[in-house]
Amino acid sequence: MRIVYKTSGGLDVHKKNVVACRMKMGAHGKKVRETHTFGTTTAALLELSDWLGEWSIEHVALESTGEYWKPIYNVLEEQFKLVLVNAHHVKHVPGRKTDVKDAEWLAELQMYGLLKASFVPPPGQRVLRVLTRNRTKLVQERARIINRLQKILEEANLKLASVVSDVMGRSGRLILEALVAGEQDPVELAQLAHGSLRDKKAALVEALTGNVQPHHLFLLKQHLEHFDFLTQQIDAVSQRIAEQIVELDDQEPPPPSADNSDDAGLEPLTYTAALNCLETIPGVSRRIAEVIVAELGVDMARFPSAKQAAAWSGVTPGIEESAGKRKSTKAKPGNQPLKTTLTQAAWAASHTKDTYLAAQYRRLAPRRGRKRAIVAVAHSILVSAYFMLKHHVPYQELGSDYFDQRKQSAVVSRLVRRIKKLGFDVELTAIATAPTT
Repeated sequence: MRIVYKTSGGLDVHKKNVVACRMKMGAHGKKVRETHTFGTTTAALLELSDWLGEWSIEHVALESTGEYWKPIYNVLEEQFKLVLVNAHHVKHVPGRKTDVKDAEWLAELQMYGLLKASFVPPPGQRVLRVLTRNRTKLVQERARIINRLQKILEEANLKLASVVSDVMGRSGRLILEALVAGEQDPVELAQLAHGSLRDKKAALVEALTGNVQPHHLFLLKQHLEHFDFLTQQIDAVSQRIAEQIVELDDQEPPPPSADNSDDAGLEPLTYTAALNCLETIPGVSRRIAEVIVAELGVDMARFPSAKQAAAWSGVTPGIEESAGKRKSTKAKPGNQPLKTTLTQAAWAASHTKDTYLAAQYRRLAPRRGRKRAIVAVAHSILVSAYFMLKHHVPYQELGSDYFDQRKQSAVVSRLVRRIKKLGFDVELTAIATAPTT
């Protein structure tokens, strides 16, 4: 095979140390290699940088092992062209496996140009990723607190969740706070209901008649305080995300990508403009748009096509074929934070009215099941987001009748057959449409 790079480096990353290999072409076309083990502290990583620089190495490959690659990437990215690779893509031939062998294997693959780099966003977007992912964890923890609170209510034989759709809503919160304060009269607690819940006072009185013990009240108070604390943390992180987006917009925008010849005249898209654009998609809120931008970015030139962006996000069916037979089509993991967020957006879009996405869900759910239908809607949202960010255009609604209009004759024939099966005859007459001016 042809040598692409005359010098290369390979790093086998671990929690406490990094096994490094530097490789170059020596006399008579023979490869010369050296290996050394470094620590993962900042001082040790600076020594690693100097050690690789002694051979004028430009390209260094390392595996994406958990979170351990990030501090190494942060220290070395300014001096070297780093290639972050998926460990599953560079497995060595089975046999003797050591850390030294792994580092040498990475360096050799890099020398021949056989490594495919994973997508690593620029530093500003990486900060946005950390913030949005942390907020998602806080939201998930707050949801777990609500589940624990409902478990305590069930143990106290309080069936509040059977009457109130959201126990942490306005009415539910007032009732819980009154309970913690010592009020246990079901009639008095039911008087705290607001809005349409006032019509269910009788059901509330019955649901709030239970066997409340002191330890139940203690735990309810703990959960309410924890819920409020997490809410404050979520609001603080959301505020920091908004500030980070402003900082990214104030930075000098990157030049337009050369490989986007169709959009050569477009100015680079700012993060705020991208968020406003994505919010036009049904089911996509501001928070969901922030996650999409944090994970996907605003420059779609890094993805050659919408299909590759969808595959990277994990919202496409998997392919497994052997002997001409297709086996499991389970979706691949992909970018889990983005996939989860797209799924949430798809569930929200499936409940919208007069939209293409809702029609797509209703069309697929009876035949393929609700989960597969949701993944298909998530795929449509991702593809729409890709082209919207690429061409700088808002979402264009196709309408809930898109599938009927696409195969109008087939829909008419099917409905006519159903009417005739019921014992009726039907005659169709086209409605004249007014000419457009």
